[in-house]
Amino acid sequence: MSSNLFSDIIPVEIENLTQLEYLSFDDNYLNGTIPYQISHLKKLQYLDLGSNNLGNPDWSLFSDMPLLTHLNLYYNNISLEFPSFIISSKNLTFLDLSLNQLTGSIPESVFTHMVDLEVLNLNDNLFEGPLPINISKLSMLTELHLGNNKFSGPIPDSLGLLRNLQVLKLFNNAFEGQIPSSMGQLRELQKLDLSKNFLNSTLPSELGLCTKLKYLALAENLLTGHLPLSFSNLTRISELGISDNFLSGELSPDFISNWTELTSLQMQNNSFNGNIPPEIGTLTNLTYLFLYANNLTGPIPKEIGNLKQLFKLDLSGNHLGDTIPATIGNLSNLVLLHLYFNNLSGTIPPEIGNLTLLETLDLNTNQLHGEVPDSIADLSNLQTFSVFTNRLSGSIPKDLGKKSFNLSYVGFSNNSFSGALPEGLCKGLALKRFSVNGNNFSGILPICLRNCSKLSRVRLDENQFSGNISEAFGFHPQLKFLTLNGNKFTGELSSQWGKCESLTNIEMSRNKISGAVPAELGNLKNLEVLHLDSNELTGQIPAELGNLNLLFKLNLSNNHLTGDIPESFGKLSKLQRLDLSSNTMKGRIPKELGNCGSLLSLSLSQNSFSEEIPAELGNLGQLQINLDLSSNSLSGTIPSNLGKLKVLENFNLSHNDLSGRIFPSLSTDMSSLQMIDFSYNNLSGPIPLLQQQVKKIIFIGNSFLCGDADGLSPCPSTSFKSSKKSNSSKKVIIGVIVAVVILLVSGIIIIVGCFIRRKKIAGSDLETTNSEKFESVIWERKGKFTFGDIVKATEDFSERYCIGRGGFGTVYKAKLFNGEIVAVKRLNITDSSDATTNNRWSFENEIRTLTEVRHRNIIKLHGFCSRDNCLYLAYEFVERGSLGKLLYSDEGADLSWDSRVRIVIGLAHALSYLHHDCSPPIVHRDVSLNNILLESELEPRLSDFGTARLLSTDSSIWTSVAGSYGYMAPELALSMLVTAKSDVYSFGIVVLEVMMGRHPGELLSTLSSDQDFISKDLLDKRLPLPTESTSEDVKFVVRAALACTRTAPDSRPTMRSVAQELSGRTQTFMTGPYSVQLHESK
Repeated sequence: MSSNLFSDIIPVEIENLTQLEYLSFDDNYLNGTIPYQISHLKKLQYLDLGSNNLGNPDWSLFSDMPLLTHLNLYYNNISLEFPSFIISSKNLTFLDLSLNQLTGSIPESVFTHMVDLEVLNLNDNLFEGPLPINISKLSMLTELHLGNNKFSGPIPDSLGLLRNLQVLKLFNNAFEGQIPSSMGQLRELQKLDLSKNFLNSTLPSELGLCTKLKYLALAENLLTGHLPLSFSNLTRISELGISDNFLSGELSPDFISNWTELTSLQMQNNSFNGNIPPEIGTLTNLTYLFLYANNLTGPIPKEIGNLKQLFKLDLSGNHLGDTIPATIGNLSNLVLLHLYFNNLSGTIPPEIGNLTLLETLDLNTNQLHGEVPDSIADLSNLQTFSVFTNRLSGSIPKDLGKKSFNLSYVGFSNNSFSGALPEGLCKGLALKRFSVNGNNFSGILPICLRNCSKLSRVRLDENQFSGNISEAFGFHPQLKFLTLNGNKFTGELSSQWGKCESLTNIEMSRNKISGAVPAELGNLKNLEVLHLDSNELTGQIPAELGNLNLLFKLNLSNNHLTGDIPESFGKLSKLQRLDLSSNTMKGRIPKELGNCGSLLSLSLSQNSFSEEIPAELGNLGQLQINLDLSSNSLSGTIPSNLGKLKVLENFNLSHNDLSGRIFPSLSTDMSSLQMIDFSYNNLSGPIPLLQQQVKKIIFIGNSFLCGDADGLSPCPSTSFKSSKKSNSSKKVIIGVIVAVVILLVSGIIIIVGCFIRRKKIAGSDLETTNSEKFESVIWERKGKFTFGDIVKATEDFSERYCIGRGGFGTVYKAKLFNGEIVAVKRLNITDSSDATTNNRWSFENEIRTLTEVRHRNIIKLHGFCSRDNCLYLAYEFVERGSLGKLLYSDEGADLSWDSRVRIVIGLAHALSYLHHDCSPPIVHRDVSLNNILLESELEPRLSDFGTARLLSTDSSIWTSVAGSYGYMAPELALSMLVTAKSDVYSFGIVVLEVMMGRHPGELLSTLSSDQDFISKDLLDKRLPLPTESTSEDVKFVVRAALACTRTAPDSRPTMRSVAQELSGRTQTFMTGPYSVQLHESK
């Protein structure tokens, strides 16, 4: 009764068929539960209920079925533990429970009672736990299927005793450790699948003894080493998959020439090197050849043209050179050809036009030159055509697209193409991704583009395209990303754009677009970036733009916009960059802008804004890159509230009508400033004494300002105008001196009294510690608690307050009397009696410097105390813990790509501050995941920035610390001289680890060399792949990490440039071979 359309339930009356021996309801639509009455059929030998919708029965009601030899319950909805009644069926030879949701471990009795089993299939369930050693008692097994479960632990050696085994599938579990060499005893084995586990050994040479193997899958493990020479004995192998490991070595011709029955060879994402041997041409049965993402060099052998059965060929992400062999045109069955990310040169062979079945042709990022051959236009099945980042020139074949009705992706970016785009390029209206940026294309866009409703990503920037923008595009409901920057488009923006509700990016900068900004753009709820700068736009900014809740970049600068800034902009809570400069806007700056709490940069310069600067701008606590209100008509005083902008780096109020004094907190609170320009105003009084890190200071053009700056007069000192008043003046001076002396004496008495009182308090606080003396105490200015408070709160550092131990010492959590919580790190120091006065003086100076460090991404150091050969450092406490703890926990799977990018940017700014804004500069020395703490909103806070510097090799009493294993720069193996570039290297490792979800380990030698390819498989597999918009950020971050992990310290960027580039994404330090593309695994 198999393969009918039976539905409903299995009737309980089936138990009346007492003589029944064979029952099969396979492949129907039965539901309900399996009736226990079916077990009353004592003569039943064959039972098949597979592929139905049967649910959970009560196994305890089932009785023995002693004659049963065949039981199939696969592909149902059973979610209980292993069926207990089966164990008594000792005659069972076939058992299939696959494709259910069975849980728990496999009972030991299965292996001791069911010794006649020949086929055991438990694939695609939720079984867990280790495989027991006594699995070897199932000596009759020919097939063992345990794939896609949650089994863990090592693969038992005893599997090698199953001498009749022909099929062994353990894929997609959590097995770890070695591949047992005992598997070499399975001489009947034909299929072995151990893929997608955590096996971390070398490949056992004994596998080469399994000469009947036809299918070998070891992909996606942690395997290392070379292919054993014994693998050349696998002459019957037809499918070999060893991708996504850490295997290395050359592809020996001995392997290739013996594997003549291969139909699929997948060795991608490893570290194989050397040439592709010409013997590859003998594998004439090959349909799949994947060697991508290795370190292969040399030419593509012309013999590859002999593989006429080849369906997919991917050699991308290697270092292959020379030309593309014309013999590739012989691969008449080829549907996919990937040769991108290599060093291929020469021209594109016209013979590729012979590949009439070809659907995907990707040659991007090579050194190809010349023109695209006309024969490409004959590929009627072509769907993807990518040649970006080469040296190609000339025009695109005029007939491209006319025959390729399914052409959905075109990538011509970053070449030297010229002329107009082919009129029929999008004739089939299937175009989805269209990138031609960075060329010299001209003319109008193909008319058919207007009707391509499936468009999702369009990049036309940096060309010479012209024509009316409103006629070039229509309604594109799936369009997400649009960049037209740097062209000659004219016309007005259509209100139709407001209907393209999938848009996240609109960039049309540097064109000749006129008219008003359409109010309908306010309907684009997913819009994140809107750049319309450097056009000829007029009219007012529509208030509807304030509805763009996800907007984080808005640039309307260099236009002819008028009117006020809409107050609705105050609702843009995620806005990070706002640039309205170089327009003709007027009115007041709305105080509502102070609600844009995410702003990093605000530029309103070169307009006609008037009235006072709103004090609410001081609430923009994240404002870091720029505050530019220059060249307006602003009046009144500079609000002192702007002194709260503690991370601001560039501050420009020049060319206004501002008056009054400059607020003093400019010098005390705004410690991140790099540039100040208050020139050409009406400011008066002395200028504040600015900190050393300010590189550019301009105050010229303020007649009543005085002080030590270019263009200003010195501030006048007190003078005596008349000799007639000299006597009275002397009396005044004497009186002042006497008063000062009295005050000084009084102050000293008060200070001494307070000191004595504090010592008494400290002594009372430390009564339980036998009145121990502190050898040295250095504390932050205006501290709200003392070290004695900490001792009291931790009961003199009782173990009950210990929250962790690390390389530097023990960490305690102290909850103080005022409710504040601090983390205290105790460092045990030996031989303190050897300390010299100079060493200790130097150490304490370092401490004083570190207590002054203030940055939003750096943990605050409250102070230091030493006593009884221990050092104590008191830090701000962060509840969420370290990034390492989060990344490697179950919560790590919820750490989104956006969050990871933000964490990386915050860390970069923290290190930039330590290296470039502290005087003297601070080298961290131990940047690692465990030294990055996270606030509740996942804002990163760098910790231990003091410990690593303070425990330096300069002193005989402090332990030498040069970083954590796995994060140390390679030059430290030769010299312990730690520099800022050592921190840069460690930062790069941390970034790669954050993006990969694991330490790059041995992959690092590949990733940080001239390798310019990274597969999406290397990203954290617990997360879905980045979205199109996020993918750009992820690629940019990875690219920065690769630049930071360059071997030569001098070739690494500075942390300042890294931080600036990550914030501004201009890539100036990432020239060379570090372009990164994220490609799907095959």
